[in-house]
Amino acid sequence: MSICLSSLILLPIWISMAQIQQGGPDEKEKTTALKDLLSRIDLDELMKKDEPPLDFPDTLEGFEYAFNEKGQLRHIKTGEPFVFNYREDLHRWNQKRYEALGEIITKYVYELLEKDCNLKKISIPVDATESEPKSFIFMSEDALTNPQKLMVLIHGSGVVRAGQWARRLIINEDLDSGTQIPFIKRAMDENGSPEEHAIYVWDHFIAQSAAENVFFVAHSYGGLAFVELMIQREADVKSKVTAVALTDSVHNVWHQEAGKTIREWMRENCCNWVSSSEPLDTSVESMLPDCPRVSAGTDRHELTSWKSFPSIFKFFTEASEAKTSSLKPALTRRSHRIKHEEL
Repeated sequence: MSICLSSLILLPIWISMAQIQQGGPDEKEKTTALKDLLSRIDLDELMKKDEPPLDFPDTLEGFEYAFNEKGQLRHIKTGEPFVFNYREDLHRWNQKRYEALGEIITKYVYELLEKDCNLKKISIPVDATESEPKSFIFMSEDALTNPQKLMVLIHGSGVVRAGQWARRLIINEDLDSGTQIPFIKRAMDENGSPEEHAIYVWDHFIAQSAAENVFFVAHSYGGLAFVELMIQREADVKSKVTAVALTDSVHNVWHQEAGKTIREWMRENCCNWVSSSEPLDTSVESMLPDCPRVSAGTDRHELTSWKSFPSIFKFFTEASEAKTSSLKPALTRRSHRIKHEEL
């Protein structure tokens, strides 16, 4: 919009200059003076002067928005979806307004994780002093004691925070597609750097849990973090993790120097649902010798987790059943051997 504004302002000036240039030397001096004046104009500063204060509400109600029963963000009075261009020709102001709303959305999702999903907010590092920087994770009450299953969700990089896949989807689509809440609720029904963060959480929480079957869902950069976790804790991950679902992961086993045994394990226990226009679960060719790649049923990066949601849980169920069935014959043979020795 600023370009259009510039065109509207400059057009009559250049017309005037073209007319002036037809005159004598005095007129040419005026033309030069006008050019010099125009070169000194800072359009960004002019726009800021006409811009309203960057003073935005700190609640959804203040923005006059709320989530309806379908989890869609709608205007309280009109029922319309969120409008980015709230003020015409003020892109910078509109962007700041969008970012302010995004921060409120982040806090709202945190509340949902604690109130609706009954997750606990745990500060890390666990032994940090008051002066040290801290982060946090969310976990269920039985995360460290449930002997059956443990699922770990890792979001991508950028402005997204815990509990989110993509802020843009939360604002423009709905909570189901943009947050990790459907994954959390489904799992409940079935009962430093990002890489350093993943390793720390593994060492202090996941590795200490009683779960026999741990499942990972890692989106975008989260996939890279998981591969790094495997490199650093290969034996532990192999013994505890049953299956890994990656969604449009940006990992690279060559650049990350993942060894042959890791690549072989990933081929058997991981699957990457990638952005593609092909139907869901259609095989997609890969240049890397790691896990299979299949279509997420969408060419939008931020939608890959949501669109592959049913396939991911089917993948987890099959992996869990395969692990159980592979253990049964061994137990049966051992039982027969004991009985034979007793006889």
